[in-house]
Amino acid sequence: MSETLLEVRNLEAWYGESHVLHGVNLDIKAGEVVTLLGRNGAGKTSTLRAIMGLTGKRAGSVKFQGKELISARPDIIARAGIAYCPEERGIFASLNVGENLVLPPEVMFGGLKVEEIHHLFPNLLERVKSQGTKLSGGEQQMLAIGRILRTGAKLLLLDEPSEGLAPVIVQQIGHTIRALKERGFTVLLVEQNFRFAQTVADRHYVMDHGMVVDTVANSELSGAMDRLHQYLGV
Repeated sequence: MSETLLEVRNLEAWYGESHVLHGVNLDIKAGEVVTLLGRNGAGKTSTLRAIMGLTGKRAGSVKFQGKELISARPDIIARAGIAYCPEERGIFASLNVGENLVLPPEVMFGGLKVEEIHHLFPNLLERVKSQGTKLSGGEQQMLAIGRILRTGAKLLLLDEPSEGLAPVIVQQIGHTIRALKERGFTVLLVEQNFRFAQTVADRHYVMDHGMVVDTVANSELSGAMDRLHQYLGV
């Protein structure tokens, strides 16, 4: 059995006075790809941000490799081995692809070299001198994921990587996530694209109103559709 890499217990989070997470519990084992499924506003992105320490206030327990991080700053959490790729991607428009890619430091041993990232994303090598403003949505997503791979993080938090992308690019992103799993990375993935999630994940947590309301293994997904319909609208 793989070790539990991330253990989240009774996670609460607030943005100002708004209470957005209500006792979230998650367990992610090393080498897994796990998705958070649910409609808009269910608390999926807030869960990633709370794990990363980016919400205004949080309570409960977030343990990574057995170390408690609930009171840690985001930079400490990053140095522990967690990397976050937000939905908005955060590409610097004034920098070219190559400059964007080398911007984050290697904060832990084991970060991928630029050549390895080019192997995963050949488009980035072809566009290495292109400004951030000149990239397609798919290329921006590849760059955003490639950038966090340089840090040496063991757990990747990916927020809606397939959002707004053409089907052929979604397939490429899926191939990359599976390749990262083969390399030993662990991925916690927020998705609304149910069919895409099926192609990459080992397990799914279903969220609604800031809580985890169901857990389904990927192999059991087709038989669970009746009970998931109310939460996913699929």
